Amino acid sequence: MFTSQTSSFQDSIDVEERDDFDSEEITGYIQKTQLNSYYTIYLYQGTSLTLIDSSLPSEAEPELRTYISRRLSKGALLGGMGNIATVELSIPEQAVGCYCCLVEQERSPEQPDADGNGYVICFMGGSEKWLNLFRLELDKYVQGLQSSLQTPELLNLESEVRPYLSRWYEESVMHIHRVVQLVQNNISFLLHAALSHTLVEVNNSDERTKTDVSKFIKAASLQGLSQQDTTTASLCKAISEDTQSDLIIDCSTSPPTLSNAVSNRFCDDWSQAFLNAAERCNPFLLRQILENFKLKAIQDMNSLKRLVRQAEMSHYALFRSCRFLQGCGNGDVLLQNARAEHSDMPEACSIITVLEEFLRDQSQAHA
Repeated sequence: MFTSQTSSFQDSIDVEERDDFDSEEITGYIQKTQLNSYYTIYLYQGTSLTLIDSSLPSEAEPELRTYISRRLSKGALLGGMGNIATVELSIPEQAVGCYCCLVEQERSPEQPDADGNGYVICFMGGSEKWLNLFRLELDKYVQGLQSSLQTPELLNLESEVRPYLSRWYEESVMHIHRVVQLVQNNISFLLHAALSHTLVEVNNSDERTKTDVSKFIKAASLQGLSQQDTTTASLCKAISEDTQSDLIIDCSTSPPTLSNAVSNRFCDDWSQAFLNAAERCNPFLLRQILENFKLKAIQDMNSLKRLVRQAEMSHYALFRSCRFLQGCGNGDVLLQNARAEHSDMPEACSIITVLEEFLRDQSQAHA
């Protein structure tokens, strides 16, 4: 049992050996200090696309426009929903990942036939597989531009729209890399805070750093991944009623000083994978590691839930639960989640209390 547990953990960290990333893709990325990224925005009226602005080479933009026109004619672009695919363009990369989103204009009494009209926004860089890792961030980034897309003329193109579009890669992709670079060896404390729903406060920093840390914590948390929707709400309520202190990051020093920092062996083990990927300046590999980190935590949570149910009827299952918590290195987080999820189940809570006492005894014995 414990051999397979260790093996699955190592497989989760060693993402470069898996099919998530092609080794040639990773090697090609490492050789570059900065990935080429591009943007394009079109005005979409009826069935026609009119170029507004693009950072693509002049010979590549018509190729992209042809591709987008085909997608629109097939109904493959839905309003407000990003679509990611591979496109071949006359650029150094030849084939590149392309995120496209149709931003529809709101209908008004003055323009009753405006339904379906709007803007098509495209972000290009890396591969389709890579961009898919940041789909939610890209969707949100496009939403942040909607208030600036008020008129077809876009009089604010140079002052607002163009600067915003040109920053898509830095703002939507590079934030995880910046946070790892910021806190360095302390990344394990942020990982633990995300798993345990600990609030994180950033002091003496600019707004971009605060936003980066907030986005990292959200990306590393298990919110929305638990099998029961009520689990996260119950856990957040339990944490708010607890005496657990917020994690404070003081950026007045370099590297920043952390207060009330808590970690465990699980987060410590994963931190080295993040540091290695950050040294390679590969934000996509970082995101894949982050997703695997969450997946392993979810798998361990489900394993503990099964063991707790079995332990209600079997002393041997209780023993196995103790051994599992001892081996996984994430017992404090798993029990915190289990207690919140089983708060209305007295027998399960009794088992969890015994397991909590076991972990405390183990911690004191090794202190």
